[in-house]
Amino acid sequence: MKNETPMKTPFVDLSQNHSFSFMPHLKPSDAVNMPAQQLIHFLEKKLGAQFYDAFNPLKTIESPLKSKNTVTPQRDEAKGIMDEGNPAKGGKGGTWLKTANMVGINVRTIGSFWHVIKYSLTLPEAQNVVHLLPIWEPGVVASLYGMSSWQINPEFMSVELQRAMPHLDTVEKQLKVVINILHGLGKAVGMDVIPHTDRFSEQALANPQCFEWLQRIGYQIVRHDNNLHESVQELIFNFVKNKNTATLPPTKEQFFSADFSEKDRIRILFGEQYDYARRLENRAELIQMLYDNHFETVPATMAPPYRGLIIDPNSKPTVDDKGREWVEFSIAQPRTFSRVFGPLTRYKLFENKNNNADWDIDFEKPIVENWDYVADHYAAIQREYNFDFMRGDMAHVQMRPDGVPSERSVFYDVMGYIKNRIAQEVPYFASFAETFLSPADEIAYGDEVDHLEMAEAEATLGDLQSMVVGSKQFMEEFRRYLDILHTRQVSPCFTMMTGDKDDPRFDEFYLKGNEARFFMGLFMTDMPSYMGLGFEQRDPHPTPAPNEHYTKLYVFRIENGPKATHGAYVWGSNDALFENLNRIKAYSDSIFKNIQHADCQWLIPPDATGNKKIVAWTQRDKPQYVFVVNLDIDKDVKNIKLPALNFGKEAPQYFEHFGTLSLDFSTEENIETQNNLVVFNGIHYTVASMKAGEGRAYVVAADSSAE
Repeated sequence: MKNETPMKTPFVDLSQNHSFSFMPHLKPSDAVNMPAQQLIHFLEKKLGAQFYDAFNPLKTIESPLKSKNTVTPQRDEAKGIMDEGNPAKGGKGGTWLKTANMVGINVRTIGSFWHVIKYSLTLPEAQNVVHLLPIWEPGVVASLYGMSSWQINPEFMSVELQRAMPHLDTVEKQLKVVINILHGLGKAVGMDVIPHTDRFSEQALANPQCFEWLQRIGYQIVRHDNNLHESVQELIFNFVKNKNTATLPPTKEQFFSADFSEKDRIRILFGEQYDYARRLENRAELIQMLYDNHFETVPATMAPPYRGLIIDPNSKPTVDDKGREWVEFSIAQPRTFSRVFGPLTRYKLFENKNNNADWDIDFEKPIVENWDYVADHYAAIQREYNFDFMRGDMAHVQMRPDGVPSERSVFYDVMGYIKNRIAQEVPYFASFAETFLSPADEIAYGDEVDHLEMAEAEATLGDLQSMVVGSKQFMEEFRRYLDILHTRQVSPCFTMMTGDKDDPRFDEFYLKGNEARFFMGLFMTDMPSYMGLGFEQRDPHPTPAPNEHYTKLYVFRIENGPKATHGAYVWGSNDALFENLNRIKAYSDSIFKNIQHADCQWLIPPDATGNKKIVAWTQRDKPQYVFVVNLDIDKDVKNIKLPALNFGKEAPQYFEHFGTLSLDFSTEENIETQNNLVVFNGIHYTVASMKAGEGRAYVVAADSSAE
């Protein structure tokens, strides 16, 4: 039985030890403290001839995906989609994401982009994709999802890396080099695409026409008409003209037009890129001026009915450090999941009906220049840093009250529009959608799977991370996800944990069953998986831990109140979980190349009733390994029956030679000997017993006498 545990050493030099694709027994909490010179020495050996190009921000290390995609997708303008060609003929497009094993990293929890490389050394080959949570300058409460500009967040700059390599003296250079290195290490890299900004972001102030605005006096919205941005433009233009000595275009129309570059406009409004203090000061002055004139952006909303804003008369205003009062908005006719995000504002992608008197959107009138503004910026970012895919934040948003239309259009969804814009240059660029596969009309109008197919997402997050392993809800949803995987064009993820679920409210999901989650995520090879940083060492929290132990609470910076954090993120100390996952990683290294991308043949699919907790699968075309998992995390199970394997046309010839299953690995270290060899009796295989939450791999033996 291949159940070996890798040798325990603090830092294993993989350039000398080729047994593993990762550094065995290196805890993430230790990895991020690896000295720069030691890491650089390791990378010099690991990257070989690519080493010097990788550390040159003017060079680009090609993505490992590039050579695997040989057909450039062609755009079908009639349908407004990208035709990715026939996969059998090499036109793979972004379909690689459908079987990717992703790891999400909130860079703020580990301090810098440079530390992403250190952390990546703990990831096995099977976890082949890194997703960086938002990397932009943040706005209110320093929320990563409230981007305040198109600039990279300077807090992710590594002084340590700059000291080691003085030419990497900006955060932008460091990000480019880090992605180069990840590509050199065989990892694909994704960025967040966010359909909103901070309510007074540089984007909004430099381009008022790209957003919706309202005018509020006290607790009353006095205006929210369709072209209110023109009044905002006038105020900003006159403010700058009276204050700034720079030469300006003669009119606001020219100042805010495409003929006057956004780069020049931002420099005039805010200052030079790296003069952070001046930029912040100038933005604050503009915000104060607009506040004094009662203008603010329309806040972003979630879930039907989306529209129909009012000011909550029962709420107390929030007073900021400047003495400004900000009110709480709500939906006039809310539903269960209706929510208003006061600090955020969404791009205005369509005109509104009847001058927005009733908050109705005219989906027949897209504002093309606004779609292009967003898509062009994300395309430029992809081009600069060489990202391989996008994670669409709040991709579940579908505001059409009639649901998903029957015909796709170019301007159906901004996520699909951005993906297709980039895919014209990068054929393998893929889209990973943040949706939770909720019931129809709950978080979005219409069916979410219909929406995802129309938006051309390859994969979606789903919500298995929000359920206790083996619970009735988990089993029911798991089975539904497999049905979607096999019958629809989008692939749901088997998600272990996400950055926004590592939160005291969700502690019950991770008390047990984490080894089973990880085992299934790596070995269900036709389903994508997603794991948030911190999962590997996460302590069980029967009662809530201090806030510093949760990655979700580092998505923003709050100094007071129930979500406040004080000091750095605290890694868990769950050594037992870490070592168990370490063994699974080591085993995955030994078989990954044999089963990568294989379609799964389900021997025992998830029981949607939740009554039976055993699941089992093998490879459809050529069964080599049988994986069995007991998803009952509280009870052992005995006398498990596995059906005959399907060898297709080869069955008559080889059937008698595949009469046994030989135990190759278990997530448990002490397995009863009667489980080592499972013999086919002509009807089924009988597994004597499995422990609670155990995952097991059997080799399909080529000889019935195998031991």
